[in-house]
Amino acid sequence: MRLDPVNILKEHDLKHTRQRVRVLEEIALDTVAISQPELEKKLGKEIDRVTLYRILNTYEDKGILHRIMDMNGTANYAICSSSCSEDHHHDEHVHFNCTTCSKIYCLEVVVPKLKMPKGFTAKTVNTTAYGTCEKCNALAENPA
Repeated sequence: MRLDPVNILKEHDLKHTRQRVRVLEEIALDTVAISQPELEKKLGKEIDRVTLYRILNTYEDKGILHRIMDMNGTANYAICSSSCSEDHHHDEHVHFNCTTCSKIYCLEVVVPKLKMPKGFTAKTVNTTAYGTCEKCNALAENPA
């Protein structure tokens, strides 16, 4: 997916800063979700921990990123679909957490609509499958 960070910031009425652009660029580089600690390592001294935390929270609030908790309880972030907004995330898809490499993939598998009991309102639905990803399966079949 080709990502234009400056345009995304404009569309969400966010000030264009070097740090905000860098975070989006870094997240868009890979096809898997990335954790805050991983982002901190990749960005080095460019962005301090507090600023990164604030940027990630702002992006989540604005519907730019969605958060996925991994099997260790660490928050990971992935780019939202274009239908997400500040008012509602539309990322009701299955996440896959590889138990070998720990990477999290957003799969194009739609989570079925849930019929909530009377008086309950679901704001977000998360479905995570755990197992071995395609790359780890291939490595297991063809060890070096």
